[in-house]
Amino acid sequence: MNSELRVGVVGAGAMGFDHVKRLTGTITGAHVSAVVEPDETRRNAALEHAPQAQGFASVEAALAAGVMDAALIATPGQFHEAGLLACLGEGLPILCEKPLTKDPASSWHVVEAEIAGGKKLIQVGFMRRFDREYEALRELIASERVGELLMIHAVHRNPSVPDSYDQHMLINDSVVHEFDVVPWLAGGSVTSVEVRHGRRNPNTPAHLREPILVLMELDNGVLVDVEMNVSVRFGYQVATEAVMADGIARIGQPSGMQIWQNATYSVGEHADFTTRFVEAYDREVQAWVDAAKQGTIAGPSAWDGYKVAVCCEAGVRALENPGRVAVELPPVPDFYA
Repeated sequence: MNSELRVGVVGAGAMGFDHVKRLTGTITGAHVSAVVEPDETRRNAALEHAPQAQGFASVEAALAAGVMDAALIATPGQFHEAGLLACLGEGLPILCEKPLTKDPASSWHVVEAEIAGGKKLIQVGFMRRFDREYEALRELIASERVGELLMIHAVHRNPSVPDSYDQHMLINDSVVHEFDVVPWLAGGSVTSVEVRHGRRNPNTPAHLREPILVLMELDNGVLVDVEMNVSVRFGYQVATEAVMADGIARIGQPSGMQIWQNATYSVGEHADFTTRFVEAYDREVQAWVDAAKQGTIAGPSAWDGYKVAVCCEAGVRALENPGRVAVELPPVPDFYA
């Protein structure tokens, strides 16, 4: 496919709106041809940034109009399964924002549908794999230039969260990223999850109990801890430290202008994910567009999405019950091996 890829963006909330602007202003080789959003106000707002696009209230209507070569699904996770199956049925390449679906059963349904179609069409939007610091850390770990990987410490901190953010979202909306990127960094698979509750932050909304510490065991013996903290106030911070036999490596530290004033030192921190991972999102979408035009994918597969769904289900159980929760995965289908 040499002409521009006609991309239908499904969902025009915050993430979908961001992708519409990205595809229009940053990405080459593609343009937004459809905005699918049942809310007319959000749909029209997105269409203002996509001059070549038509608006539709449903995926089915957009598919029937024949205006899409590919789909970028950015609806809330509970709506992903229906959109994925509809687009798979038409043989469209898909970039699906995380999670693949809301639970392992529906994710497995999507995996089966993709296998039945005979072609890998789904790339899952775990954008951290496209962050240059994560890429460098993965290469360092694989090279063993600092020795064998022993442990990983990770932090995932938000200044605050909206009232709609519930307890399970600590796992399903936030730690979901670590369930993908940590095994990718470490070259292993999660075998168990445990959640520990520390002293409650007085800034935490009344309906939440946090921060939490998520402990993961990997099948290669690497032990991982993740601090999940959504009421830190100071800014948005995602950082990772790899402990290796001969040293450590750390990513995700603040960068940019340093200021010394009034006997203090400071450097700016991110306010949210849109600045911390802006380049990663750009690189992710560009890689997907380039791969889709060649009939392939360029990132996490539907199988990767299924594995994370299983981890999240175990994580929610661990959130509500003390002790380790086993993560049990079926054998990798030959289709994804």
